[in-house]
Amino acid sequence: MANLFSTFDPSTNFNTSLNWLSIFLGMLIIPPMFWIIPSRITILWLNIINLLSKEFNVLLKSSNSKGSTLLLISLFALILFNNFLGLFPYIFTCTSHMTLTLSLSLPLWLTFMFYGWFFNTTHMFAHLVPQGAPNILLPFLVIIETISNIIRPGTLAIRLTANMIAGHLLVTLMGNSGPSLNIYLLNILIIGQVLLLTLETAVSIIQSYVFTVLMTLYSSEV
Repeated sequence: MANLFSTFDPSTNFNTSLNWLSIFLGMLIIPPMFWIIPSRITILWLNIINLLSKEFNVLLKSSNSKGSTLLLISLFALILFNNFLGLFPYIFTCTSHMTLTLSLSLPLWLTFMFYGWFFNTTHMFAHLVPQGAPNILLPFLVIIETISNIIRPGTLAIRLTANMIAGHLLVTLMGNSGPSLNIYLLNILIIGQVLLLTLETAVSIIQSYVFTVLMTLYSSEV
């Protein structure tokens, strides 16, 4: 069990906690690709940014949201890059830790809440009561809405962490069973590992997109 979870322990590889510095590796890799313009990677990345910017502008539903999409796209890029890093062998997966995921979701959610309650107090109170709800259920609905609002940063963090851990654990479990298999089963295992790695690549993209879109929807409410 210790070997199984060693991928998620920042202090196991090389007996150092410097693995957390992998969060900042993007600063070394991403900027140099803008020196050779127009390269195919740059064109692809700019198309992704433009597509995300248009979608976030639609979700924000506000004319005063200019520039806020930059923060959300940066958040998307950070999570996407760290998710991809975790797919490589012997690289520490930062996004599989609540330390990182909660540090991303909690400050943003608190900022939205402070802004909403200070500047749009009536609007925030209106959100606690669904439209058309019967009067007898209003006290219970207010409690339910309040609880669902409070647990939002936690659900965002747990969703990202659980998805990263689940796929990596499955890859590790399948990989550990390799030495005990014969050549025919080993070929099936390798094919399964390649398919699982493809699925994990898709999950890395989807989870970073889901995290950012949900954060955008939470901000559009205030």
